[in-house]
Amino acid sequence: MKLDISELTAGYGSNHVIERLNLSIASGEIVTLIGTNGCGKSTLLKTMARILKPCAGTVLLESKSVHSMNTGQLAKQLAVLPQIHAAPEDVTVRQLIEYGRFPHHGAWRMASSWDRMVVDDILKMTRLEELASRKVVSLSGGERQRAWIAMTLAQEPKVLLLDEPTTFLDVCCQFEVVELVRKLNRKLGITVVMVLHDLNLAARCSDRLAAIRDRRILHVGTPREIITPEILRGIFNIESEVIYGRDGIPFFIPVGSCCGEVKS
Repeated sequence: MKLDISELTAGYGSNHVIERLNLSIASGEIVTLIGTNGCGKSTLLKTMARILKPCAGTVLLESKSVHSMNTGQLAKQLAVLPQIHAAPEDVTVRQLIEYGRFPHHGAWRMASSWDRMVVDDILKMTRLEELASRKVVSLSGGERQRAWIAMTLAQEPKVLLLDEPTTFLDVCCQFEVVELVRKLNRKLGITVVMVLHDLNLAARCSDRLAAIRDRRILHVGTPREIITPEILRGIFNIESEVIYGRDGIPFFIPVGSCCGEVKS
């Protein structure tokens, strides 16, 4: 599903974190939001997810405003995994994933055979079959994050929003999570928008990067177009060297901070 963000202003009270921001995301695309701490990445994601109400502008999902859609219908099309989440201590992996079926059967209807089949398929897809009966709190960080992503998939969404899904994970688990997201995107055609701090990881798993600064998106493009010394200097105020792997994906090496003001 396509997402269109137009002239979006949002924030907290009178503090506008993003202003008149514009971004179009094609159906089936992975777009990662990058930028410094506090630049508005998570604020944009929360507004897209309808967690925050915009001060102005629109977020359109296939030409329909997400802020005027029926909550139940939106939950069948768009799923969000926030940066901080926790499950009750006695909840198993299977039970957590089953929570994602709520938009499809509501509070009073029992899970159907179709619901159970969807959960079984997702357990297999996310390689959690052998962990289905384990308590979520007993899992490793990477396993736990896979379980939460599996829960969002149980909604059968067309759009998936992920806020820093690799935070607090070691390098191997970070790759495991983004590779899972990439696999799901390719297999199911889910449109993915996520926030990542690791630029090299973002370059490896994204179709496009959107760089935020001064409350707006200043640059949007492929990883090769965005991971350049000039753009990294303007967005992050760092000096860097950029090399390319055998697959052509850029990899940046920070070599120092810039002195003086951030340059465009």
